[in-house]
Amino acid sequence: MAALLKNVALIGASGSVGKVLLKVFLDDGRFNVTILRRGSSSATFPSTVKVVDVDYDSLESLTAALAGQDAVVSTINPAIPIDTQKRFVDAAIAAGVKRFLPSEFGCDLNNELARTLPVFAPKIEVQNYLKEKAQTTPLTYTFAYSGPFLDWGLEHQFILKTVDSKPSLFDGGNTVFSTTNLSTVAEAVLAILSKPEETKNREVRFQSAAISQNGLLALAKEVAPQRDWQPEVVKVDDLVRVADERLAKGLFDHQTFAPYLFRAIHDPRYGPKFETLDNELLGLKQLTEAEIKGILKQYLKE
Repeated sequence: MAALLKNVALIGASGSVGKVLLKVFLDDGRFNVTILRRGSSSATFPSTVKVVDVDYDSLESLTAALAGQDAVVSTINPAIPIDTQKRFVDAAIAAGVKRFLPSEFGCDLNNELARTLPVFAPKIEVQNYLKEKAQTTPLTYTFAYSGPFLDWGLEHQFILKTVDSKPSLFDGGNTVFSTTNLSTVAEAVLAILSKPEETKNREVRFQSAAISQNGLLALAKEVAPQRDWQPEVVKVDDLVRVADERLAKGLFDHQTFAPYLFRAIHDPRYGPKFETLDNELLGLKQLTEAEIKGILKQYLKE
């Protein structure tokens, strides 16, 4: 059995995924974590964590920071310029890093239709670059697919809008999709680094649950029966049509790209429900119905 990838450089540690991942790393205690912080960033971290300020535009700066690291885990916003993300990979190669986990943690981009959605173009380019480099260098990769984040998605009204008790049900809300809590995403990353051979140069899929919007709504009604729930059906085609128009005008923002995410999550042709799972390999449990209701309760407070 290959030894775990113990020395880990974390990029994007102040973001939604990065913050949770850092906490799980620290709670676990098996890994030596180094945070790569952009020199201009004001983000702060626990004094017990090694932080190295780097210049994202300098291959030399990044390479020096990655010296002695076994793995790089990127949790940055995928909208970060492609040249910068490729520079992370180049620096990892130059520093002799063994494994690179790009900022995936979402929809299954092995699905050919999903790969055509404009919102995923940066991820696809980074994937292709890693695959190319893995053929000619010792660097390996793992693509971690979790589906949309369950707790984050509820908190930010993304997978089920509950703030006004008028959830938007995309195409009726019956499509079942894989979804994962942020803490489980973090546990999956640690498991990947603990099993480098089993997760080498491949996609890894995992979930906390497979559920539809209507399934979540049914549980929400049980948690908050006093609410006057009035779901509204929204057609994804209509949203994507507007998104296409905005994209053609050069408007590259959340309003433009969100509909493509809704397509990936709520259109069964795009593989939103994972057909194969690596939960067992990674030692990840799925949530019970009662546990999902417990999560919903956190975001249904009056």
